[in-house]
Amino acid sequence: MSASPVKEFLLTYLMPESCYEDFFVNLNFVHGQLPQMLKIMRARSEEGLSLTSVLLHLYAISCPVVFCMANNFPLIAWGERLFTLLQTAVIGFLILHYRGDTLRGLLLLLAYSGVMFLLGSYATAVVVSMMQASSMAAIIASKVIQAGTNYSNGHTGQLSCLSVLLVWAGSLALIFVSLQETGNSLTTLAHILSAGLSCILLGQVLCLKSSSSTAKHKSK
Repeated sequence: MSASPVKEFLLTYLMPESCYEDFFVNLNFVHGQLPQMLKIMRARSEEGLSLTSVLLHLYAISCPVVFCMANNFPLIAWGERLFTLLQTAVIGFLILHYRGDTLRGLLLLLAYSGVMFLLGSYATAVVVSMMQASSMAAIIASKVIQAGTNYSNGHTGQLSCLSVLLVWAGSLALIFVSLQETGNSLTTLAHILSAGLSCILLGQVLCLKSSSSTAKHKSK
């Protein structure tokens, strides 16, 4: 399959192919969970964050990591994904910790680590394939649940605007990759839906910011 005009332009005038792979295929410029993790730690609060949404996101990020582990890919090929996975796992722990349930948070990390080790070491090709196929559905469900939580609360609480913005940018990049490389209309549609939901979350963070501030003042 010949390279797209956009890809040819980028490779010819703006960046080498290794950078193109990093930015538009591996999406190594997006560490969307780090600002969210830091915001929770700084505020010492998990207000407004849905644990179910975070766990679904954690599952979705885990799928490609399990694929790489099961196929014995070198760590350098998927280290960025592992870094994002660790951030998301820590966010799940922090939510439980700041809800006063630190023990459950520690058990969550322990159980998750064990499951990831077992999947990476012993998962069959069928299981890995099923996880890969379901990862996009988990991402979409995660965003729908968080958007619903925001609407129900009337504010976004500790949801990080920068995290949402970075995830939205990553979703747009995935649409670009899907259009230029895969040619799969169903995959492209799923990425468009995911980007649209990220856009809704971003709009909620911006529009409900004052409501969140008001709720914070009332609680004091």
